[in-house]
Amino acid sequence: MIKMTEEKIKSYWQQFKQEENSMVENYSAWSYGDSPEMADELALLTVQKIKTATTSALELYEEDEPVPQVGEYNIILNGSGLPVCITKTKKVEVVAFDQVSKEHAYNEGEGDRSLTDWRKVHQDFFEKEYAQQNKTFSTDSACLCETFEVVFI
Repeated sequence: MIKMTEEKIKSYWQQFKQEENSMVENYSAWSYGDSPEMADELALLTVQKIKTATTSALELYEEDEPVPQVGEYNIILNGSGLPVCITKTKKVEVVAFDQVSKEHAYNEGEGDRSLTDWRKVHQDFFEKEYAQQNKTFSTDSACLCETFEVVFI
């Protein structure tokens, strides 16, 4: 199953390169959230170009895990691990959780798109993620705020 999924991801990337006449070789393939349902929901918002931003916790990146970089390509996967679109990172900034802007919250495309809703949902999510790594989340925790555009569906 994993091998078939990897082959589909590679095939999707090759299709992108051919159709876009791209020579780019590097990409990351990943899904949003912590469940197949969340991955499906957020992948659909990305395909619909409603979701054009995402946020991750800087402190939770592994020591050898690369952080998002401007110009990189990402294959967004659904809850089954299959590719649904390719995004290109346009902006990355480190911001304290309590300093994330209402514009960024809106661009994440989730819920009612308000900063209040964004903070509640993301605080709940980050608290669980931090706890799984025996760390403690706080409202001044550093977040990686990434803005992207869909470049291939």
